[in-house]
Amino acid sequence: MAAEANNGGEGGDGFDVIVVGAGIMGSCAAYAASTRGGARVLLLERFDLLHHRGSSHGESRTIRATYPQAHYPPMVRLAARLWDDAQRDAGYRVLTPTPHLDMGPRADPALRASIVNGAATEVASDAASDAAAPWPWSGVFRLPEGWTAATSEIGGVMKATKAVAMFQSLAAKNGAVVRDRTEVVGIAKQGDGSIVVKTSSGEEFHGAKCIITVGAWASKLVRSVAGVDLPVQPLHTLICYWRARPGREHELTPESGFPTFASYGDPYIYSTPSMDRRGHAGPRRHRRRAGHPAAVHDFIIDFVGGELGKDVVVGAGFSGHGFKMGPAVGRILAEMALDGEARTAAEAGVELRHFRIGRFEDNPEGNLAENKVKN
Repeated sequence: MAAEANNGGEGGDGFDVIVVGAGIMGSCAAYAASTRGGARVLLLERFDLLHHRGSSHGESRTIRATYPQAHYPPMVRLAARLWDDAQRDAGYRVLTPTPHLDMGPRADPALRASIVNGAATEVASDAASDAAAPWPWSGVFRLPEGWTAATSEIGGVMKATKAVAMFQSLAAKNGAVVRDRTEVVGIAKQGDGSIVVKTSSGEEFHGAKCIITVGAWASKLVRSVAGVDLPVQPLHTLICYWRARPGREHELTPESGFPTFASYGDPYIYSTPSMDRRGHAGPRRHRRRAGHPAAVHDFIIDFVGGELGKDVVVGAGFSGHGFKMGPAVGRILAEMALDGEARTAAEAGVELRHFRIGRFEDNPEGNLAENKVKN
């Protein structure tokens, strides 16, 4: 999906916003900006569209509102509404709702916080449990002694690559220009206050505002254009599949109501009902993380500042758990760029101070102390 772009030079008046990076965040940002009547939007991608070099491709991702950190559930709830809006605009679905199940030791502080923050309902796993609701998956899950589980209303499985393609198509349908194989190497402010985006091929694109969503390349690009060091480091996450027993595959799909689930403890495991690459039900994707879900790192959503001021916004560091919030992050980035503030975030109760670049001053880890789950 490539189109000719007016570069804003002689004979052109440029774009209202240029989005650099067409993963889930950039594609959602371009779509959100394109819904603003008359907004001229350009989305640039370094590689082919829907490439496999970043973290926005694959068979599935989950959505859940159960987070130990209280500032994430409002963003997930906003995202859930925006996922529905986008699917309505597209005329097809990329997200299949399912129950979500959190499991772990009853006294685990992260699990207790997740249940409260995500408005989850604790369920009984055996006759000895004093939970109010019955256990709905008898014979499917067997919990260790001393463990508990909770279900929540917001849950589901997203087709990751299909979702990114959906937002790109919606943006283009609304008039956005989408260009792949266009590597951005420079972003600068001109004397008239506009932004010029330079590419490795020598092209220049001109716009009023710019949004940077280049994933693993964010640190390098932001440092080169603004002199700002973002402590963003690409990490490899182990993805495995569990083979379903023959004849039972249909029971383990999102369409059948099988839940996504997360187990708290060490190791921390969360799982997605999934389909294999041939479209056959059965294998179930799961990620295994060393450590604890309380160690989730917070996003970076902020104005770059310096000479670029509020004219360039960056979204980065989504740490493997941000995909579900793509539509919300995209809306926030678009509003920050076009309006200088994120009105939708404020209305939804999303507190953006948790994601500011300034939190890294004298604190390389960057998570605010108040966001950490106390053991």
